[in-house]
Amino acid sequence: MAGHDGSGSSEKTPSEAVNDLPTFNAENMQSNMKSVYYSRTFMSIIGGVIAGILGFTGFTGFVFYFLVMAITSVGLITKAGFSINSYFDSWNQIIFDGILGGLMSFVLFWTFAYDIVHIF
Repeated sequence: MAGHDGSGSSEKTPSEAVNDLPTFNAENMQSNMKSVYYSRTFMSIIGGVIAGILGFTGFTGFVFYFLVMAITSVGLITKAGFSINSYFDSWNQIIFDGILGGLMSFVLFWTFAYDIVHIF
């Protein structure tokens, strides 16, 4: 039988199962991911300049980068109102996507700011 029997089983008709599937607008998802990448790139540049001005070298600079990316992830999650599944497919998209993409920008601005402040 397809009716609800109250025993806790989750038998559903095909039309009810279709209604339970989450739907996403592809354009909105793409726009949200662009916002994540732009935010990470911007924070990579700002973090690189700060690391260069503070004089971080070697391993401490890379630790600072991952700290900045963790703070950026928390900020993005807060901006989404802690309901990530409403805006993204999974938590991985907001936490991990774009972290290594911003590393090159970080290193570029880190070395540039370090050279300007501490060498010249």
